[in-house]
Amino acid sequence: MRPIVFEKDETFWYETLRMFGHIAYGGADFGEVLVTAQRIVEGDYDSWHDEWRATADRVAAEAERSRGISARDGFLRASNYYRSAEFFLHGDPADARIASAYERAVECFRKALPEVAPVEIPYEGTTLPGYYYDAGAGRTVVMHNGFDGSAEEMHFVAAAALFERGFNVLAFDGPGQPGPMHRQGLVFRPDWENVVGPVLDFLQHDLRAGGPVGLLGNSLGGMLAPRAAAFEPRIKALVALDGVYDMGAKATEHFGGDRELARSTLAGPEADAVLERLMATDPGVRWACTHGMWVTGAGSPREYTATLFDYHLRDGIAERITCPTLVCAAQDDHFFRGQPEQLFERLTCDKTFLEFTEEEGGDAHCQAGAQRLAMSRIGTWLEEVL
Repeated sequence: MRPIVFEKDETFWYETLRMFGHIAYGGADFGEVLVTAQRIVEGDYDSWHDEWRATADRVAAEAERSRGISARDGFLRASNYYRSAEFFLHGDPADARIASAYERAVECFRKALPEVAPVEIPYEGTTLPGYYYDAGAGRTVVMHNGFDGSAEEMHFVAAAALFERGFNVLAFDGPGQPGPMHRQGLVFRPDWENVVGPVLDFLQHDLRAGGPVGLLGNSLGGMLAPRAAAFEPRIKALVALDGVYDMGAKATEHFGGDRELARSTLAGPEADAVLERLMATDPGVRWACTHGMWVTGAGSPREYTATLFDYHLRDGIAERITCPTLVCAAQDDHFFRGQPEQLFERLTCDKTFLEFTEEEGGDAHCQAGAQRLAMSRIGTWLEEVL
């Protein structure tokens, strides 16, 4: 898929395509996205924030003057635009614009969908935020986002699609994800079963939801959700959207693919200079390191990159998964190319591989831009399995 804006900046283009994709379930409008993107200075994080914030404020103000369906539609779009506004600012966690845009995103989302119940899930002396979509069904899909997305965004990714198919849905933010990061400073952890376990306890005991439970993880969630399923027998169906086998492979890309060389180099300060050069020339590395330091609590790009080795399904973890599993893949995934295939190869459970192609318009990471197509196939699989 050729970029229609930001032709020289893959990161800015992907985030714009991500927004285009959310049109499918009410999270954006084409003209609003395009004219906002056209005002942004390529590679300029402040410009990105300012233009998305301006669009979000304008759309939210109109929603406030509206009522009924018009208000709902406006608040949904504004929520997603506020989410995008603060996306690139995490290199300075003290920047007041981050919390301001995040809180507005949550506020608008809840105004848009009062019928979707906000929940607080008990977790290690605090709580995790989420949303429960009660379809009155005997089956539920628990879902979460990945490295940088929110529970609110999951509405446009999968929650709305599965709810309209008759599933109960529980979407939540875990440690390292927006709610717990913004409000409690809870950073990512690789042993995701210790996150999903309390969520399932809450679903069964507090929400009293019966029947089989599926788990869907988006983006980095395509590694976190399988990790949880490997140790959590209550999960009866798993969707890795898209599949991720080993985040450590992202670190080794910069060291010729040599895992041990990467580990040893990242243990010493000489790696700082290497990563600083990459951040100066590669927008993707720049964003990944600045955001990654924040959500992992790392003190430097080197420390963040070293944490990636902890996030994997190696050493027999993938082989522990026993529930039916759907591994999704995108033909031109610039984040995790080849990772879904590695995960699928090692699964020993009942498994299905689902690749989306350029011809279908679904070749980008997590099928950004092809939400209806993706959820048609994923929804059908879940209907059959659960």
